This record gives sequence, C-alpha cells and structure tokens, in this order.
Amino acid sequence: MPPLDEPLTTAVMLTIFGALAGFSALFSRTSDRAGIPLFLLFLAIGMFAGNEAFGFVRFYDYKLAFRLGVAALVLILFDGGLNTPISSLARGLAPAGMLATVGVAGTALALAAFARLLGFAWSEALIVGSIVSSTDAAAVFAVLRGSGLQLQRRVRYTLELESGLNDPMAVILTLGFTEAALSGTTVSWGLALMVVQQLAIGTALGIGFGYLARPLLRHAHLPEAGLYPVLTTAIAALIFGITTLLQGSGFMAVYLAGIVFGNASLPYKNGLLRVHGASAWLSQVVMFLMLGLLSVPTRLIDVALVGLALALLLAFVCRPLVVFLLMPPFRYPLREVVYLCWIGLRGAVPIVLATFPVLAGVPNALRIFDVIFFIVAISALLPGGTVRWATRKLGLESGEPPPPHAVLEITSTKLLEGEVLSFFIDPATAVSGSRISQLPFPPDTAVMLIIRGEKLIAPRGPTVLQPGDFVYLFCPPEDRPFVQLIFGRATEG
Repeated sequence: MPPLDEPLTTAVMLTIFGALAGFSALFSRTSDRAGIPLFLLFLAIGMFAGNEAFGFVRFYDYKLAFRLGVAALVLILFDGGLNTPISSLARGLAPAGMLATVGVAGTALALAAFARLLGFAWSEALIVGSIVSSTDAAAVFAVLRGSGLQLQRRVRYTLELESGLNDPMAVILTLGFTEAALSGTTVSWGLALMVVQQLAIGTALGIGFGYLARPLLRHAHLPEAGLYPVLTTAIAALIFGITTLLQGSGFMAVYLAGIVFGNASLPYKNGLLRVHGASAWLSQVVMFLMLGLLSVPTRLIDVALVGLALALLLAFVCRPLVVFLLMPPFRYPLREVVYLCWIGLRGAVPIVLATFPVLAGVPNALRIFDVIFFIVAISALLPGGTVRWATRKLGLESGEPPPPHAVLEITSTKLLEGEVLSFFIDPATAVSGSRISQLPFPPDTAVMLIIRGEKLIAPRGPTVLQPGDFVYLFCPPEDRPFVQLIFGRATEG
C-alpha cells in the first residue's frame, strides 16, 4: 500500500509539470519571434525551475532521464519519418548518409583533438567528441518544420535526413569510448564492425517491419479512430525494442519505419499525422524540461570557458571542416555547403548521451555532462538562433507559399478512393483570373473550397480564382497529373 502522502506528492509533481509545460507552450510564440529555438526555451525553463534556481523541483535521476529521453526520441524520430516524403530520399539520402556516418566520426575525432588540447584526458576527450558529433533530430525538426521556414527542399531534406540517420553512429561511438575509458584499453577495429552491424540491422529491420506492418494497419478495422495512433505507437515501440535486442540500431529502424508508413495509403492517416505530431511536441517539451532540471548552474559556471571554446570550435571549425571535405562529390553550390556547415544543431540527443558516462561511473563524468550541456546551449544560440538570418543571407528561401490558415481534410478509418489536394494560386499560375466554369476539369474532379485571406468561400461556376487564393480540389488518383498540369504543384499544407 502506498504511503498516505503519495497522492499529495503526485499531485504536486503533476501541478509543477503542468505549469512548466503550459508556460513553455504559451511562450513559444515569443521565442519564435525572437529567433530563439524552442528547445532552448524548454531547457531554460527547466534550469530556472530546478535545483539551484528557485529550487522547487529537485531532480537528479540520470537513469530515469536516460530512459525517458530514449522513449521521447523514439516518438520524435517516428514522427519525423512519417513527415518525410519518399522523394526526399532521392534528393538527399546520399549526402545525408555520408554526413551521418563518416561526418559524425570525423566531427567526433576533430573535436576530441581540441578537447585534448584544452586539458581533457584522451579517454574523456573522445567521449566528449562522440557525444556532440551528431546533429539532433528534435532540434532540426523543430527549427525547420515548426518555425514556418520556407527553406529550399534539397537543403532541408539533407539536414532532416542527416539528423534522423546520424544518431546511431553517435550512440555507438559514445558506448565504445565509454567502455574503453572504464577498461583502460584502446578502441579496437571491433567498434567499426559494430557500426556496420548496427546500421545494417537497423536499416533492414526498420524497412522490413515497416512494410510488414502496413497491411496490419490497413486490415485492422479498429472500432474507434483513436485506437489507430495507439497501434502505430505500439508498432514503433516494438520496432525499436526488437531491433535493439537483435544488436541493431533501434533509432534508425524507427525513423525508416516511419518513412515507410508515412508514404503509404493508410486509414485515418491525417489523424495519425496529427496525433504523432502532438506526441512529438510533447516529447520535446518533456525531454528538454527534464534535461534542464538536471543542470546545476554553479557547475556550469566552472566549465563555462572550456564549454564555450569547444562550442565555438564545433560550430566554426569541426563541423565546417567535415562538411567541406565530404560535400564536393555531391556538387552542392557553395552557399548550400556553407548553410550545411552552419546549421549543425545540437539538442537533446547529446544531453541524453551525456547521462550514459554518469550512469557507467566514468571518472569526471559530471564534468563531461556539464560541458556537453554548455555546448548544446551555445549551439542553440549561435546556429539555432540565426537560422532565418542565414537562410535569407544565403538566398536559400524556396519561394513556396506558406501553408493556408485553414486545412481541409477528410478523415476516415477506412481507405477511400480519391484525394483532396491544395493549390496556391500564384499570379503566374495558368488558372489565375479564370472562372471555375471555364476550367476543363475531368468529370470526377471538383473544387471543394477556396480560402481567400481570412474568408472561406464556397466555389460556384462564376467564382473567379484570384492570386493568393488557396484552392482545395477533390480528384481521383488517375486525374492528379492533369490537375497539377493546370494548377501547378500541390502545396504541402
């Protein structure tokens, strides 16, 4: 039987979490206008509330933080995969794969060399370099997708794919160098074999389980729509768990399975995307708040100079050096290479990985954790806080229209024939200025709704399509090529 004060303690904990999470959500718009990444806001609120600040939250459980962080990353990566179009693989997979493997290893070694010069032992320096070697999926997805940034597709796809694929390499390197530090031995070629094994098994099982689970979802015929996200979340958890138990990369498997799912015709698909999007945002809030609570400001002050130096070296030397060495075969223009160099965001993954040396009992592990925390915070302020400026300065805005204020969709627990498409009417669009009755629609295609500014307009034959309109059409799949011929490319909104 639980202690009598346990319900009260639980109520206090939920009250504090509700207040912190709600405050983070409400001030997210202020953070976005100021150009500060949301994850830094969540970290700051956690730091402000915990330990040595106001101190009304005492949280030192690194094991719980590690476990919750991994669970949150599974949800974030699965959502990232669901929203990754298959066309992005052709555009960005090869360079992203290179950055996610060779690039991560190169960044880890380069930063480790600088850490050694700054006084770390080699065993500690290699751990530090490994932990911050990968870009962070949570941070990249939040900045590129959550801020309304209209970045050119090839660059965006490369950054997103890199962040979704590079966690396994960082995890393997961190585990390998941590074990070496504990045993006092050097890292053998077995680590390279482990990298190949984990990536190969993770890729095979992620894609394989994704395709196997597609018919399960299609033929499940669940009685309530709300059960479909439960099923897909369970599938994501099983894929991560089974792949990890089979010595593969669970993170890679979950991300690739999400891509397989997201590019399939599934029942209740729009609802699935919404629910998993909300789960990913909640995971980010919980993860960054929790990690902020783990920080100890007085310890951070002690490592400020070293942390600042390593953060600047990572942003201005290590990441650019690796990207410039690896990108020439892919023939990216110089401005795109510079952008890839700069937008190497670090976030929750390094902080979660930094708990592992603490749990393993590595000497000076708390100092390593504090340095990593400092590097992540500086990364958020420098590359993270200048994403929009860098995008405009380098001329990498896509020019695509923003998503409409309202979204029209059909939600069904059964697969239906036909689809709803959204188009933005640009002045140069062929249909601009035309009446709906003048357009040569196929027999089974029709305009469903027009969004003009803040107004919803019911389409009629005499209705004229004006520049700036968002037009929603229903059409059978076979009519889509013709509709896109006269309306242009469908919007992502």
